[in-house]
Amino acid sequence: MKTTNIPRATAEVPLVDLGRNNFVIADELRTAFDSVLQDGGFVLGEEVDAFEAEFADYCGVGHCVGVGSGTAALTLALLAAGVQSGDEVIVPAHTYIATALGALNAGAIPRFCDVDDETGLIDLRSAAEVLSTRTVAVIPVHLYGQVCDMEAVERFARRHGLLVVEDAAQAHGARWETARAGSLGHVGAFSFYPSKNLGALGDGGAICTDDDAIAERTRRLRNLGQRRKGEHVEAGFNERLDGLQAAMLRIKLRGLDGGNAARRERAAQYRDELPETCRPLAEDPRGECVYHLFPIRVADRDGLAARLDRRGVRTGVHYWPAVHRQPPFAANGLRDRNGHGPTYLGNAVSWTEEELSLPMFAELTPEEVMQVTEAIAEALEEARK
Repeated sequence: MKTTNIPRATAEVPLVDLGRNNFVIADELRTAFDSVLQDGGFVLGEEVDAFEAEFADYCGVGHCVGVGSGTAALTLALLAAGVQSGDEVIVPAHTYIATALGALNAGAIPRFCDVDDETGLIDLRSAAEVLSTRTVAVIPVHLYGQVCDMEAVERFARRHGLLVVEDAAQAHGARWETARAGSLGHVGAFSFYPSKNLGALGDGGAICTDDDAIAERTRRLRNLGQRRKGEHVEAGFNERLDGLQAAMLRIKLRGLDGGNAARRERAAQYRDELPETCRPLAEDPRGECVYHLFPIRVADRDGLAARLDRRGVRTGVHYWPAVHRQPPFAANGLRDRNGHGPTYLGNAVSWTEEELSLPMFAELTPEEVMQVTEAIAEALEEARK
C-alpha cells in the first residue's frame, strides 16, 4: 500500500534520517524491487552489471566491481593488486576500523601513521616514518567526505614504489581538482552502507579501477575464485553484490550529486552559525568535500554531547578510540619503526578525544541547522556557568 504520510522534522534533530532520504524515491524503489523479484537476479545478474557500468562512468574509471561490503572492497582490492601475507600497508590511525581490517584480512600488517591536525587526513610525514622494506601499499582515507591531497600521495607512493588504495567509503562524488574519489589511485574502495551518501537498503561495496588485471581478479575473488561456471582457479570469497541492492543503488545514484550539494549548503550554514569555540573541519580548496559527516572539535566533547542530547539534538562520535588503540591491534603490539605503540600518534588521538559529529544528511533543513547551533550556544553557556 502506498504511503501517504510524509516524514516531517520533529522537535528532535536526528544525526541522520534514512526515512526522509528514502521516502521521496519510495515508489521508484518499489518498482525496482518488483522488477528484481520478477526477474530473479538476486545475486550478481543484470542489475549488478548495469550498476557497475553506471558507477564506473560516474567515477570516471574503466571498471567497477560490486562486492558485499566496504570492508570486502578494501580486502579484495589489496589482494587483487598483489598484496601478500606479511606485507606492510600504511593506514592512518584516525579512521573507521574497517580500513585497518581490510589490510589485516588481506594478510598484511597495518602500519599506523598520524593524521593532519586540521583535516584528520593522512599525514605523509608520519607515513614516511613507518616505511620499511616490507611496505607495499598506502591507504589514504577520504574521511568525512573530503579527498586527501592526492597529488602529494601520488608523489609519496611513486617515490617509494607503493600501491595506492583509496578508502573512499565516505566520499561518493567527492572531488580532488576535477577528478572524483575512486579514480585517483591504483584502485578505490567504496562502501554502500545505508547511511553513506550513496547508501543501499542493506550492505554493499565496490572497487573502482582503471587496471584491467585488478578488475578481472577482483571479479574472481568475490565469486569463490571462479573464472567461469564451475572453474575455480584460486581460493576466493563469497562477497558478491546482491541484485536487489544494485537495483536500489541505481535509483539512488541519480540523486547523489543533488544530495551532496544539499550537504555542502548545510555545512556552509553550520560554519556561519557555529560559536568560535567549535572547530569545524578544515576544507582544502583544491577539492570538493561531500560531508558524509560534519565533525567539530571541542574540549569537553562528551559533556557537550550530553547537554545537546537533553535539548533533542542527536550527535555521534567518529572514531573513538583511535584504530591503533583498538584491541585487535593494540593487543597484538603493532608498533612503528621507532617502537611507538598504542599511546603514540598524537593528532589521531586528539581527534578521537575531541571530535563530535553534528546532524548531517541531505534532507536536513536550514531550520534544523539553526536549532542545532542555538542548542550548542545554550549548552556552552550552561557549561560556563
